[in-house]
Amino acid sequence: MTGILGAATIALLLAIVLMRVAILRRAGTVAVQFGKTDRRDFLIPPFAVFYFYLIFASALHWPTPLHSKMFDSTAAAWVGIASCIAALGLMFVTLLSFGQSFRIGIDTDHPGALVTSGAFAYTRNPIYVAFAAVLIGEFLILPHWVLLLYVVAGIALLHRQVLREETYLQSYYGSEFTRYRKRVPRYF
Repeated sequence: MTGILGAATIALLLAIVLMRVAILRRAGTVAVQFGKTDRRDFLIPPFAVFYFYLIFASALHWPTPLHSKMFDSTAAAWVGIASCIAALGLMFVTLLSFGQSFRIGIDTDHPGALVTSGAFAYTRNPIYVAFAAVLIGEFLILPHWVLLLYVVAGIALLHRQVLREETYLQSYYGSEFTRYRKRVPRYF
């Protein structure tokens, strides 16, 4: 049951983001800016697809290289489900807070206004906090060393992107971003 809920979380997360991209596209905004800052980012999607396969294969009993768990705890799996559900809620609120400013990647051509309200009043990077919570939650649902590697690598990649974005935001918004940065924590 927890495996199915974990897979459903990934499906809902992808659906929420893709629907937001489609809505913005219909309004004339190109929300996908992925890979424009660093072409090496295109190395990430194959690993993401494999991650999605591992989650869905485990839940649906398809062939998978994940055979033995690091630990077996129903309580940890339910904590993982709670983490994933909280992440979905945070993702939804974050996308509402973004308004028309949502982008995947850094949009140097049409940056829009600095978003500091809604979820952004509590953390400067709520979408990345949500992604990290999903990674951790999925690991608790399926505690395998490969998923633990994904947690570590995923959080490192998320942090790398946060640093890139904050460098850009500082250069573009200047003192407005400085005031915001002093008032609101990067993650929590």
